[in-house]
Amino acid sequence: MRVKTLWLVRKLGDFASENVEEGDVVVLIQDGVLRLPSREGWYACREDADARGLQLPPHLTKSYEEIVKLMEKAERVVVW
Repeated sequence: MRVKTLWLVRKLGDFASENVEEGDVVVLIQDGVLRLPSREGWYACREDADARGLQLPPHLTKSYEEIVKLMEKAERVVVW
């Protein structure tokens, strides 16, 4: 998977999703997982969701290990 920009979103209230472009991936982390990823290319951190008692479909989550691999592949990483 080619990733142009990897967006790590800690809190959705401050995130401007209009900045997301084709080829970008968004991973909801920390309190960002409180909102279900509802767009293609959006995921929730599995461990953060588990810590908050959320049960999300596996295809909508990424583990810490998978997030690190995305960081290595991304041209750019932005933490929001």
